Amino acid sequence: MAVDGPDVAAPDELARAVAGRLPALGRPAVVVPAGGFLRPASLRLEHGRTDPDARYTDWLDAAALAREVLGPVGPGGDGSYLPVLWDVERDRAARARPEPMPPGGVLLVPGALLQGLGLAFDVVVHLRVAPAARRRRTPAERAWELPAFDRYDDEVDPVALADAVVLADSPDHPALVLQGRFS
Repeated sequence: MAVDGPDVAAPDELARAVAGRLPALGRPAVVVPAGGFLRPASLRLEHGRTDPDARYTDWLDAAALAREVLGPVGPGGDGSYLPVLWDVERDRAARARPEPMPPGGVLLVPGALLQGLGLAFDVVVHLRVAPAARRRRTPAERAWELPAFDRYDDEVDPVALADAVVLADSPDHPALVLQGRFS
């Protein structure tokens, strides 16, 4: 399951909260943040530290996420996953070892700009933050990223692709909108 949304919508927090509730329902859960599958800084930042087009297209190593996580836990996979590939803080390989997916487990992958990449998610929850709310809530030092999210909305239309949408303009008042196979 993808939990797709900009950082201001806190997709990692939602994924951890959902994962914390699933064992009580008989489903173990694993959270593998997409942020652990970013490309090295030399590739991510090749066009500068504040290039919104690079943020949109060059940051996530979608092939590695598919190869090391989604494929192995999907149909025909060996049932193991790599919890992290790249240590962004140190800008080097994380050197993590594959871990076994618990039987009957649910994999949650939180992150930004996850749709439209051909990643094999069974379910996608999109945390929608309207452009005006993104501008209000994004810290000034990260405002350069805003055009990447505007482009994502225009080119991918993540709301239309998602199985469920959480309106997350206000962190204190989220609203779930079911669609697709859940409506």
